Amino acid sequence: MKEDIAPVEGGGVTTPRGFLASGVACGIKAGGEKDLSLICSERAGHVVGLFTENRVPAAPVVLSRRHAALGNGRAVVINSGNANACTGPAGMANATEMVNRVAAGIGCPPEEVFVCSTGRIGIPLPMAKVRKGIDLALGRLSPQGGKDAALGILTTDTYPKTMGLRVSLGEQELFLGGMAKGAGMIDPRLATMLCVVTTDADVSDEAFTLAARRSVAESFNRISIDGDCSTNDTVLVFANGLARNRTLTPESGEFRLFQSALSLLMGRLARMIVEDGEGISKVVEVLVQGAADEEDAERAARAVAHSLLVKCSWYGEDPNWGRILAAIGYSGASVDGNRVDIFYNGVQAVAAGTRARTSARLVQEAVRLPQFTILIDLGIGSGHCRLLTSDLTERYVRLNKGE
Repeated sequence: MKEDIAPVEGGGVTTPRGFLASGVACGIKAGGEKDLSLICSERAGHVVGLFTENRVPAAPVVLSRRHAALGNGRAVVINSGNANACTGPAGMANATEMVNRVAAGIGCPPEEVFVCSTGRIGIPLPMAKVRKGIDLALGRLSPQGGKDAALGILTTDTYPKTMGLRVSLGEQELFLGGMAKGAGMIDPRLATMLCVVTTDADVSDEAFTLAARRSVAESFNRISIDGDCSTNDTVLVFANGLARNRTLTPESGEFRLFQSALSLLMGRLARMIVEDGEGISKVVEVLVQGAADEEDAERAARAVAHSLLVKCSWYGEDPNWGRILAAIGYSGASVDGNRVDIFYNGVQAVAAGTRARTSARLVQEAVRLPQFTILIDLGIGSGHCRLLTSDLTERYVRLNKGE
């Protein structure tokens, strides 16, 4: 299967056939960086939208959720530097105006256009700048615009996160592309994160929805930097069918290949978000197995990934497995402390709930690495969960102290 899925060098949202993009600077950001992006398909197609579980959603989330329920999509406009969240009726009016302006510019119903915003909460959008930015972005749409679009959605990110894939279906080929942003306020549960994925695959509504939801569950819903769930998290997946392949359905073998490609794409974008996390120095994979069920495994994994004490110990390169045991104990998962085993990069630190007969030096060496894995075996059942997270440094505090 690996030879059937291959990366596309320099790939992004315009890698699939029929997708155009642009990214411009319209003055929302004071420094003159790109701050408005537009992605558009030459024709409407299927769309799946997944959104934040935060109960104080931003106006763009409320509006895009309504449009996603209709199932058809043509374009998405995204601004950075301003979240348009907690901005009242004016915020909804501004989000609606952004959608209507794009729809008029490309000639489609407003319901086929989506809107995302990211940045500081509670500040009204400077709509005069946004209007000019949308008009500029409409005029610059091109198949080469994916890179600029990826730059236009960044906030505290240090680099754009993009990927493209080619999928071979016998003599036919289809493509997938994506871009994402996110570095802080990351704990999606649908980290501040946005993601747009495009494909030219011809795929049935049922298969497309199934593939998108599975891929998000395995990727963006399995990362956490600081445990904060944003007001603006959005994942939009567009399929325009221009590959003209035989329609993929959940029962077809080709669908399984498409699912693998989509999961690979989202998984890589999600990992980029963690690797670029605000102020992080280490990427940590938390694996929980032997839980009573899948839900318990996730409870335990998230408790470890969210624990400030655990994250600080990782930054200090101190294994301090007692903090991990404590987090598991209060996670709400079923736990028998006398059955828990913990491994750092394969080196056992805890055996049956107590210190293992392992050299402390070997465990210490594991947490000194920039990336390492912690395996927690609860020894109760068959439930398991994988979650990608990070340490916590003083740089994170400096980046988020409000200045």
